[in-house]
Parts: sequence; C-alpha cells; structure tokens
Amino acid sequence: MDLSILGIPMDLGAGRRGVDMGPSALRNAHLAGTLRGLGHTVTDLGDVEVPLPETVDKHAEGGLIFLDPIIAACRSAAERVAALPEGTFPVTLGGDHSVSMGTVTGNALRGGSPRRTGLIWVDAHTDYNTPRSSPSGNIHGMPVAHLTGLGDPQLSGLGGGWHLQPEDIVMIGIRSVDAHERELLRGAGIKAYTMKDVDQLGITRIMDETLERLSGTERLHVSFDADALDPSVAPGVGTPVPGGLTYREGHLLMELLSESGRVTSLDIVEVNPVLDTRNQTAEVMVGMAASLLGQRIL
Repeated sequence: MDLSILGIPMDLGAGRRGVDMGPSALRNAHLAGTLRGLGHTVTDLGDVEVPLPETVDKHAEGGLIFLDPIIAACRSAAERVAALPEGTFPVTLGGDHSVSMGTVTGNALRGGSPRRTGLIWVDAHTDYNTPRSSPSGNIHGMPVAHLTGLGDPQLSGLGGGWHLQPEDIVMIGIRSVDAHERELLRGAGIKAYTMKDVDQLGITRIMDETLERLSGTERLHVSFDADALDPSVAPGVGTPVPGGLTYREGHLLMELLSESGRVTSLDIVEVNPVLDTRNQTAEVMVGMAASLLGQRIL
C-alpha cells in the first residue's frame, strides 16, 4: 500500500504547549521505518506550515482562541490531503485535535467530489463543543461539532458545503464530557461508546457494531487521540483522564479495524513530548498505527 505521512504541528487549539512537537516525536519513534517494515511504500510529505502561538494574535473572535491561524492551517491540511492520489492511504500527524477539521474534510473530498465518509473517533473526549457551549474557547474541543456543520461558519465551512452526517460518526473510549456538550451530543444522535460500554461490552462487540453502523460509508477515517489510552500507557498528552483504554484494548481495536479492510485514512493526534516519559507515548502510538496497517503477532 502507498502511505503518505503529513504532519500538522498545531499547538493553537489546546491550552497547554508542546503538542506541536508531536509529529517530530512520532517520526523519531520510527513511524516511517515501522510502516515500511510492514511492506508499505511510505512517502513523508513534511509538515503543513503552522505558526507558533507566540507569533500570532490570540484574539478570541466570537469566543474562539487563535481562530484565524487555525482556519488557515486546517484549510491547508485539507487541500494537501485532498490532492493525494485516490489509492494513497494518508497518515496525518497532530498537533492538537483541531487538525481533524482539515484532515477529515480533505479525505472526504479526495477524488474531486465529496464521498460519504465514516468517522471513528477514538478519544477520551467527544470534542463536540461549539463556541457557545465551550467553557474554555479552545478549538481542540470543538472539531466534531464543526465537521457536522455546527458552530463557527468559517470552521464548519471548510468542506465547501460538505459535512459529516452524525449517523456516520462513532466515538470510542469516551469518559470526559462537558455538561452542555452532553446535551448537544444526545440531540445529534452520534453513537458514543464510553469506557463503561468498553468494560461491559468489550472491544470486539463494539467494533462489530461500529462496522455495521458505518457499513454504508464509502470511506472510513480513524482519528486516534493519544488520550483515549490510559495515562499509564500514554502519559504524554495535554488532557489526561484516568480509566482509559488499556494497551491491549487499543491494539485490539486497531487490529480488528485492519482485518475489516475498510479504513482509508488515519489521524494520530495530541502526542505531547514535553509531558512524556522518554517518548513513550509516541512509541505506543506508532505501535497503534502499525496494528491498523497490518502488523500481526503471528
């Protein structure tokens, strides 16, 4: 398979510094070499240009911090992903999770016309706030809402009228949701598997139900936030929440997705080496990507 790696070193949507070094940390954890070792052809496209927070105005227009540079970076990411050849599998590296507004949009628009796209959101958080509901104004807590057409029209309009359908979104690993965000999520009809569901149902049943729910989609994008994993497994994240997916639960999820043959693109986001221990989180996330892209025990 032809894989293209693209970094989006975004450190504008979150409240803690350091996540802009996530793409470098993942590369230093031998992402490209690991994927080549699985038989893939890997091209590293470098990084989307994103300004450092210290160099741009933090003015919170409409309650949104760093709105303009986030729009610019997400638009650039969407354009670069959308321009990739049809048969290429994009592996996009954050940066904070606001990058997904660009990566999901770009993957849906590849080939020139919008395709029905399913989104598997692996995360401790639903990221379904809008500017009105967000307690912080940090855009990394809002990307899914904007992908479905809510919130700021500049962010929700990156797809030129294309939006994700709520019934084509499945969230896994959820355990931290704001009060207003919970109300929005319930009204939208998005399927969210909390950690209670993971405990009760297990990853295998959840993946069976997820793939059935998304069976009508033409493309399937996985957006994996490192904080979906328990902090004991992935300590290098900006918003750690105890009680997350175990190491084996994460790998099983990715192995089952790999066996489905359905996934067409991947995000790895929110790796923060400043908060990490000897690049542990980046190494774990490289392993997760490898499991999705064909690595097996036997």
